[in-house]
Amino acid sequence: MPLYEHVFISRQDLSNTQAEGLIEHFGTVLADNGGQLVDQEYWGVKTMAYKINKNRKGHYAFLRTDAPAAAVQEMERLMRLHDDVMRVLTIKVDEHAEGPSIQMQKRDERGDRRERRN
Repeated sequence: MPLYEHVFISRQDLSNTQAEGLIEHFGTVLADNGGQLVDQEYWGVKTMAYKINKNRKGHYAFLRTDAPAAAVQEMERLMRLHDDVMRVLTIKVDEHAEGPSIQMQKRDERGDRRERRN
């Protein structure tokens, strides 16, 4: 089955448990349609670059899935209809990266940045 990565932003006025409950809810939607939730990460509340629906911040969540296209389309459809979800991004990938995403890594674990030009 194809591999996907999803990031979605939910409203800032939700509690952490409610935001993590959304991850579980959409994971069950995938499982009901023949897919599998490989990995999930809750990134927490982050400030956005611009306002979305009058919100400055949002709960960010990251999902790695192994699911048929129909299951992903159904999950995205339900995400777009859900009142608490503000934005959704889905990307098809060739393989899932090992370990935590770059958002969850500590600064000292990340690779060195390129040096700036003067």
